[in-house]
Amino acid sequence: MIALLKGIIAEIGLSHLVVDVGGVGYLVYASAGTLRNVGGVDEAVRLMIETQVREDSISLYGFLSSEERDWFRILYGVQGVGARTALAILSALAPDQLAMAIAAEDKASITRADGVGPKLAARLITELKDKVSGMALPVVMGTSGKKGMSSGLPVSSGAAADAVSALVNLGYRRAEAFAAVMMARQELGEDADVSALIRRGLKELSA
Repeated sequence: MIALLKGIIAEIGLSHLVVDVGGVGYLVYASAGTLRNVGGVDEAVRLMIETQVREDSISLYGFLSSEERDWFRILYGVQGVGARTALAILSALAPDQLAMAIAAEDKASITRADGVGPKLAARLITELKDKVSGMALPVVMGTSGKKGMSSGLPVSSGAAADAVSALVNLGYRRAEAFAAVMMARQELGEDADVSALIRRGLKELSA
């Protein structure tokens, strides 16, 4: 099973690249983000590889970061998500953006990926939100000028959920509203009331 490739880029396509390893060219499928950052033809490259073996084919999927590779595995484990769909999602959303979209239950962001409709986006959120809840999520830039990190505490009910809904009703995207409220709750404490979270959230969004 191939887990890593180091070689020279021989070709870059819309959804793949060819890596020359000792004179043998390996076709590797990759996300748009990986293809943008992998370098150019004739440059050296090192890719983490996920190998999928079927009766009639062997397919290689390449990643520059272990985070993207891990998310590929997570997405592929969801019913209805094949390897190509997983790559399409990672092409539309970087790993941290995807984690935030799932935590925020932001179906609109997830449906930006080719081949992902509202039903599949809802399934992804339902099946993966528990995984995301234990992650450290990047949130909006705080008023101090530093990026904060959220522990992924649930906001499905209570003051935080009401504050998110209020900000969405004011015209902010759900993921932005969620991030602002998470930052506000981190600064004000979990017992902060709705009005305090909204005020602080608005301050974060305007900072």
